[in-house]
Amino acid sequence: MEQKQNEATAEKIVLASPRGFCAGVDRAIEIVKRAIDKLGVPIYVRHEVVHNDFVVDSLKAKGARFIKSLDDAPHGANVVFSAHGVSITVKNKAKKKNLNILDATCPLVTKVHKQVRNYAKAQMEVILIGHAGHPEVEGTLGQFENNKGAIYLVETVADAKNLKPIRPDKLAYVSQTTLSLDDTQEIVKVLKQKYPDIKSPKKDDICYATQNRQNAIRAIVSEVDLMLIVGSPNSSNSNRLRELAGKMGKPAHLINNTTEIADYWLHNIKNVGVSSGASAPEFLVQEVITYLEQKGFSYNKDKPRTTEKIKFPLPIELR
Repeated sequence: MEQKQNEATAEKIVLASPRGFCAGVDRAIEIVKRAIDKLGVPIYVRHEVVHNDFVVDSLKAKGARFIKSLDDAPHGANVVFSAHGVSITVKNKAKKKNLNILDATCPLVTKVHKQVRNYAKAQMEVILIGHAGHPEVEGTLGQFENNKGAIYLVETVADAKNLKPIRPDKLAYVSQTTLSLDDTQEIVKVLKQKYPDIKSPKKDDICYATQNRQNAIRAIVSEVDLMLIVGSPNSSNSNRLRELAGKMGKPAHLINNTTEIADYWLHNIKNVGVSSGASAPEFLVQEVITYLEQKGFSYNKDKPRTTEKIKFPLPIELR
């Protein structure tokens, strides 16, 4: 009876756009696929190439072997660095093992790495806004080589307030690319108040995809009663989408696929919003749509609100 009542009041599915794969994720996945085709198996991939279980499993099926450390790759092997990037120490270790490296680091992450190295050479200190333990953060922290200063990880406003740099007159900040301007604005505000001369990243260093996907949530959240975000639990940008919808007053759930949708979430819901993180395949979104249609929700094709035309070139050896 409850299900029939829900279906009678159900109205529509509202899709956020853009959603899903960004240019950096597309590039990373394509690098692994082409490496397998061109160089043969096994291709070793350090860490998950992108944070999505279905993507990783599909590449495993093609012959990719995911490893936690370069110690797990034999001398001279073909190894792909994930989209999140690696530290200088890891790169040096790869050279010592004579590994053939195919670098799938997102070009936007590479830009942040270059900034950190340049600041270190200029005898400046760096503040990295990000989440401890995330592979991108570990890689960025590992770019700083300067005996006269340090790089500091700031996760919260409280961290920013309590920060005590060695050289407060020579500071710059960068951020994890899977955080948007909105995610970092309160922390940046504190940093600029404490250190008026702190150097900021250029606008084009901010990840366009993270911001666009958050803006897409904002564009539809007022139309829906529930948000479903397709993405893996370890995906930073997917978690930020779920958090954003929640902050805007709507119940929101992060799901790997339809098996994780609880029926009671849909009780007394008229409109359901659906989006996906930057590493989630579109077929998973389409499966969610089909599932919701079976529950009585109707769907009309979404109208793109922001078109993303950015593409990042592949490494020369794989073109």
